Amino acid sequence: MQPSLYDLGVSSLEPSAPLEVPPCPVCEETRATPRFAVQDSERRIVICCGCGLGSLHPMPDAREVASFYPDEYYGPPGTKFRGLVEGLVRLVGSRHARFLSRGLRPAARVLDVGCGRGVFLEALLDRGFEVHGFETSESATRGADPRARFRIASNLASADYAPASFDEVIIWHVLEHLVDPAGTLAEIRRLLRPDGRLVVAVPNFSSFQARWAGPDWFHLDPPRHLYHFPLDGLIQLLRRTGFAPQSTHHFSLRQNPFGWVQSALNRSPRLPRNGLYVLLHQRGPDEPAPFDAATRLRLRLAYLLGMPVGLGLSVLETWLRSGGSVHVVARPEALTA
Repeated sequence: MQPSLYDLGVSSLEPSAPLEVPPCPVCEETRATPRFAVQDSERRIVICCGCGLGSLHPMPDAREVASFYPDEYYGPPGTKFRGLVEGLVRLVGSRHARFLSRGLRPAARVLDVGCGRGVFLEALLDRGFEVHGFETSESATRGADPRARFRIASNLASADYAPASFDEVIIWHVLEHLVDPAGTLAEIRRLLRPDGRLVVAVPNFSSFQARWAGPDWFHLDPPRHLYHFPLDGLIQLLRRTGFAPQSTHHFSLRQNPFGWVQSALNRSPRLPRNGLYVLLHQRGPDEPAPFDAATRLRLRLAYLLGMPVGLGLSVLETWLRSGGSVHVVARPEALTA
């Protein structure tokens, strides 16, 4: 883990003239307005003048992106969070697996793109599916269920999966990390069977949570989050890459309540940015606890008291169709042509 990246401050910028930027992956617009500055960096988070997509500018190259994810980022093998929190994450992962497996035929082939330590893999395997995991880093998959079939490559196309070979592809909070999200979605389209489906989840840049928190939004996470998708922009990108969106889901027990709590804590100048998230991470046996004892106590109390409030806000934003993160189910376009 790299606390220095989690701790990077973000600040709002005064309105200014649009910049010339590379073509937007959603709408190909080449003008974007600077919105946020990133601490100790010349990079800015800019907003596309055409579709509202947020992006890091200038965009890092593939080698620099890889440097954002050292082995420490993934934590001890198979366990990213501490104690009860890791158990809750896996419990919620099992709940998601029920949703992800709904309607799949017995022994269906499922691919999890950016599978990490495999929160979904074990639950899907237990349901009798043939489960595959793709990652760009072998370190990310340490401790994942060995029954899954893994491929490691620099990008999805290089993994050399056969065309039309999967009934379902999952890309869960990964698209925002990718230099080429459109190319990855096009490759997923190639891998899906004609009656297959895609499930894609991202933080929702157009949500109430994002607009309320502004530069303090937990899901900005520079420089690892290269893109920030408004829901309409994600839908537009899916259609552009050959998908027909079928349904949109605004509730995430794993992501949204915590997003409210950490974003609120980020607004306090007396607390470390994303400090609660860092505190909840699993540490090695010789790794000291972060922060001083008083700060750790304040963060833990905020977690215990804030999560019920965050859950209530997440229910409200779901009802208003403005979840802090969203997931979309889509089918290959040819199916509905």
